[in-house]
Amino acid sequence: MASRALFNSQLIQITKRPGVRYTSQFVAQREAVKHHAAESAETWKKICFFVCIPTLLASGVNAYNLMKAHEKHQAEHPHEWVQYPYMNWRVKDYFWGKNSLFFNPKVNHSAED
Repeated sequence: MASRALFNSQLIQITKRPGVRYTSQFVAQREAVKHHAAESAETWKKICFFVCIPTLLASGVNAYNLMKAHEKHQAEHPHEWVQYPYMNWRVKDYFWGKNSLFFNPKVNHSAED
């Protein structure tokens, strides 16, 4: 109980500060924060438009070119699959067949071979 009373008395002392001086300090501090926030927001907006978006576009173009080069290389040198006994081992087939739901014939080896 003593700690609660002490806390309440400190709270009352904090709130009994002179209103005019406290309000003017608060308003000045708030205006400074708004000014700084506006400058920071403008800086991050410029970073977003002039750095992030061009970087994302350049990365996308680079990824597309690498994908096309990889597809061309795979067409020239097709992968030879080796059927090992431990690959595609199933206790029971899926109700749609032996291959999984995410089977892609361009990338995965068929379990039906």
